[in-house]
Amino acid sequence: MSDRPRSAAELVQDRPESGVFRVHRDVFRDPAVFQLEMERIFEGTWVFVGLESQVAKPNEFFTTFIGRQPVLVTRDSEGVIHAFLNSCRHRGAVVCPFRKGRTKFHVCRYHGWAYDSAGRNTLVTDEAEGQYPESFVQEDHGLLPVARFGNYRGLLFASLSPDVPSLEEHLGEARAMLDLVLDQSSTGWEFVPGPVNYTFDANWKLQLENGLDFYHFGSTHSSYVDVLAKRAKASPPGVTPPPEVDAEAQGSFSFENGHSMMWSIRNPPRGLRPLAFDTARLAEVRQRVGEAKAKWMLRQRNLTIFPNLQIIDIVSLQLRTWRPLGPDRTEMMSHCMAPIGEEAEARRLRIRQYEDFFNPTGLATSDDNVMYEYCQSGYAADTDGWTQGYARGLGGGNGGPSLAAEIGVRPAAEAVGSLAFGDETCFHASYREWRRLVARGEMQAAAE
Repeated sequence: MSDRPRSAAELVQDRPESGVFRVHRDVFRDPAVFQLEMERIFEGTWVFVGLESQVAKPNEFFTTFIGRQPVLVTRDSEGVIHAFLNSCRHRGAVVCPFRKGRTKFHVCRYHGWAYDSAGRNTLVTDEAEGQYPESFVQEDHGLLPVARFGNYRGLLFASLSPDVPSLEEHLGEARAMLDLVLDQSSTGWEFVPGPVNYTFDANWKLQLENGLDFYHFGSTHSSYVDVLAKRAKASPPGVTPPPEVDAEAQGSFSFENGHSMMWSIRNPPRGLRPLAFDTARLAEVRQRVGEAKAKWMLRQRNLTIFPNLQIIDIVSLQLRTWRPLGPDRTEMMSHCMAPIGEEAEARRLRIRQYEDFFNPTGLATSDDNVMYEYCQSGYAADTDGWTQGYARGLGGGNGGPSLAAEIGVRPAAEAVGSLAFGDETCFHASYREWRRLVARGEMQAAAE
């Protein structure tokens, strides 16, 4: 295994029939690989960009990035949502420098060209005196829309490439896992005010892996586990979570197109969830979706939608996305997500538990960020280049009934074990999609 891979696609070894799944360290450290990721993954497939509720009113907007490219998402005066490249057609300046707001017109600060909330150019400054040729007058000067834009139940996705499947096809069976979140509210979803942005000096795929990794919890977050134990002794909860009806277990579902989810069944459950606290909402949810799905909503679930979205549905609900800035630097965007019109005490519990666990100010995220940077530093070690961190679960041994079947889900792969299992096969789906997109780009480049 000492020979260096000849192409980016060869940086992932996928031979499960032989008990082999490996990822080369260059996937995390090579600038050339990072360049390919930007072109073929983040700028070549569907990525999550925001919530529909962020532009609930006409002329509301927010800005974000798709890969390296700035994007403006806006609802026009007629109520239609658009996504444009946030770049003036004149000389390329960012048209909207703000994160969010509400305005009928966006005016470029450089030369004053103006655009309405539907992206139409409404003013070329001093056009009459500009001595423009007729060809210029005949051109469209409006903002350029992204190639594809889609909305799944209030979750907005976009692609810079027209050569992608429909959004529904891209999400595939993972839509059912999104529904386990979205169906907890019949009133829609919003971000609690106060997003958190931060960076860590490591590769973005370390965050992708970590959000699917139960194996690290006891060692990386040992101090947090100790805090929880001391709290339970000092101040037992006044309201207890509903008891689990099934045997304790932990595992994962893997889906096509790179999506995966890890889950756990604990008895008693770890912590009181806002949905369980808000008994009226829980009763309405049970009536609407059925007992089986409501049961899964009360279990710990970490969902990854490849390549840039994770929804962590545990004692609170965190939606986080990332933007790769380099092979060894990543920007994170973190939101507390909540039902619109949530009962006040349930919202208070949601926020307090979100603050407790998540983000650099919480008791867990700072641990993870340090581990990412330790890994990034360790990847510089002069080894044969291949990591051994993807083998847990490859030996099989489950053999039990499908837990996904009870909620009508058909994952491409399913792994189940004890609470100490720590499955790593759930990483494989993302790396298979990573390799597929990179290899497709390499074939296209070779053909050209």
